[in-house]
Amino acid sequence: MIHFAAFTNHSLCLILKGVIKIPVKVKLPFLWGKAVFKKDTWPHINLIVGPNGSGKTLLAQAISQQFKKKGYAVKILKAERDKDNSEKETVAILRTNDEVRYKVQKVLSSMFGKTITFREVKGSLVPVVTNRAWNVEYNLQEVECHGLKEILTLLVTLYANTGNTCIVFDEPELHLHPQFQHFFAEELRRVSKRHPKRMYFLITHSPFFIDLRFPEELLGVIVCHTNREPTHIDSLKGKDEDLLRRFLPRFNTYHKQFFFSDNQVFVEGYTDQQLFTNLLPYLHSDRGIAGTGIIDVGGKDELGVFCKVCALLGTNSRIITDLDSLFSGKLRDVFCTDERTETWLDRQTEKQKAFYKNIFTERELAHAITLEKLIVRLERYLAAVGRTLCDAQDKKPDLIPQELRLLAEKLNSLDQKHENAENVDTFKTVVLQGVMQHEKALAKFLTPELAASLPNIKNLFSLILAGAAAADVFILPRGCIEHYYTQAKIQYMPVSAKDKLFHAELEHLLDSSPKEIQKDYGELISILENACAR
Repeated sequence: MIHFAAFTNHSLCLILKGVIKIPVKVKLPFLWGKAVFKKDTWPHINLIVGPNGSGKTLLAQAISQQFKKKGYAVKILKAERDKDNSEKETVAILRTNDEVRYKVQKVLSSMFGKTITFREVKGSLVPVVTNRAWNVEYNLQEVECHGLKEILTLLVTLYANTGNTCIVFDEPELHLHPQFQHFFAEELRRVSKRHPKRMYFLITHSPFFIDLRFPEELLGVIVCHTNREPTHIDSLKGKDEDLLRRFLPRFNTYHKQFFFSDNQVFVEGYTDQQLFTNLLPYLHSDRGIAGTGIIDVGGKDELGVFCKVCALLGTNSRIITDLDSLFSGKLRDVFCTDERTETWLDRQTEKQKAFYKNIFTERELAHAITLEKLIVRLERYLAAVGRTLCDAQDKKPDLIPQELRLLAEKLNSLDQKHENAENVDTFKTVVLQGVMQHEKALAKFLTPELAASLPNIKNLFSLILAGAAAADVFILPRGCIEHYYTQAKIQYMPVSAKDKLFHAELEHLLDSSPKEIQKDYGELISILENACAR
C-alpha cells in the first residue's frame, strides 16, 4: 500500500514499505573533488559509517538540511554534547514534559537499578540519582557519571521529538558500555516503528549500532571514504537479497569492523587470521597499513558473501584465500564477474594472443575471454593429468617415480572417496599443487600430449592469480596457510590436525627474531603486503 504524507512546505514524499523517497545531492569539493553524493531512498533508520576524517558529520548535516527543506524539523545531537548545551536542554525537557520524564525514569530504573528524580535547588532543576542498593543519593551533575548522562541525553532526544522530525545522533556510543549501546539501538528501532514519519541518522564508529536484521536495512547504510564520495546500496536484486537474508544471521559484531575502514583484509579461518595479524608489523613498505585489520569469516563461501556485500556498499574488500577457492564456491563467482577483473583481462588480450590461440579453438576465441573461461580450461587440463595418475596408481603403481608417489596416492584416495573426483575442488587443487612442485618429473612420466599441457597449466595459473588479484582477491598459490608453515612439511590438501600444527607454528613465530620472520615467512609477507596496499 502506498501512502502520501503532506509536509509544511506542501511537498510530497513517497512512503513505500517503510522507505521514504527524498532526492538528496551533496557536494563537498574539499573532500571529494568534483564527485557528488546522490541518494533518493531513505529507510527510517540510517547509519553513516567510515574512518575518521572522511566527512561523516558534514555529510549528515548536509543531508538533514535537505530534509529540512522537505518539511522536517531537524535536531542534531553533536558529538561534543557540552558545547551544544545538550545537558541543559535535556534537563529543561524533563522539567516541562511529564510524559518524557516518566519514560526516562522507568527505563533508567530498569537499566541501572537506580532512580533519577528532579528536584528544585535554588531555582533550577537538579537531577538526583538514588542508588537503591545502598540507599545513597547524589547529584548527577556533580559526579563523574558520563555513561548515565549520555544515555539520559539520548533517551530524552529520542522520546521528546515529535511529528516529522529528522534526528541526527553523532557518535551515540560516547561513554556508553556496549550493552547500553545495544539497548539504545533496540530502543531506537522500537520507537521508529511507532513513529514512521520520523527519520533517524546515526554517525557511528561502533559495531553495536550496525544492527542489521533484514537485507533491505542495508539500504540505510552510507559508507564514507577517505578522498572519495560516500557510497551506498540503491537497491537489491532478488539473488543478492536471498544471499544476504541467509548471511545476516551469521554476521557478528567482530565481522562489522569492515564498515569503518577501507583497509580490512578477510581470511577464511582463525589460523589465517592469527598468522597474518602477527605478520602485519613486518611488511616491507610503508604503503599504509594504518587501520588494517585481519578478519576471519569462517569459510570460503562466507568470503564470497563478504566480497559481495563490500562490492554492493562500495567498500574495497581485500581477501586472502586458499587455492581451492579457484574451483568452487561463491567467492569464485564474485571475483570472476568483478569489473576490475574484466578490465584487467581486456588489457591482456593482445599480450596473450598467441597463448590463447594455443589453448582455445577459433570458435572459442570468437567469444570474450573471461576468468571463468580460463579456470574451466585449467580444470580440463588438471582433470586429464589427475586421471592419468589415478589410473597408474590403480594398475601399475610400481612404474610411478618415487617423486610422484605421494601425489598419486593422494589423488587415488580422493578418487576412491568421491564419484567423479575430477569435479571435486580438492582433487583439482592437489593436481595443481603437484604440477607446480613436480613439473619435470611429471613431464617425463606423462604422455607427450599431456606433458605438453604442463606449461599451459602454469601459464593459466599465473594469469588466473593475477586476474583475481585485480579484484583484490589474493589466492595462496601453495594451497592453504599450512603449506607455508616452517615447523611441518605439508605438500598437499586436505590438511589434518590443523589445530596442533597451528599452535606449533605460532609458538615458533612468536619466538623468532624479526630477521628470522622475514626469512621464514617472506612469501606470506609479500602476499599480505599486496593485500594491504591502498
